[in-house]
Amino acid sequence: MRQLQFDAFGEPITQELRAAAEPANCTGTASRIALKAGIGVFWTLVVVIVAARAAFFDPNFAEHFSRVAALGHYLQQVSAT
Repeated sequence: MRQLQFDAFGEPITQELRAAAEPANCTGTASRIALKAGIGVFWTLVVVIVAARAAFFDPNFAEHFSRVAALGHYLQQVSAT
């Protein structure tokens, strides 16, 4: 008996649709090189972004929000009077 599968909307998936949805098995040299290059680019971007966030970290960042909130409260009081 074949196992019945459903898509995200609850519709049953036929055998033809399931075969079309499954990715082809790529084991070629070019695909391995592209995969390793993509992984390398991803992790390089992760390291660069984390290093940039650490280098340009502003410890008074939350203080800017409190100034904006205080200005908002002041404007509410001025407009209420």
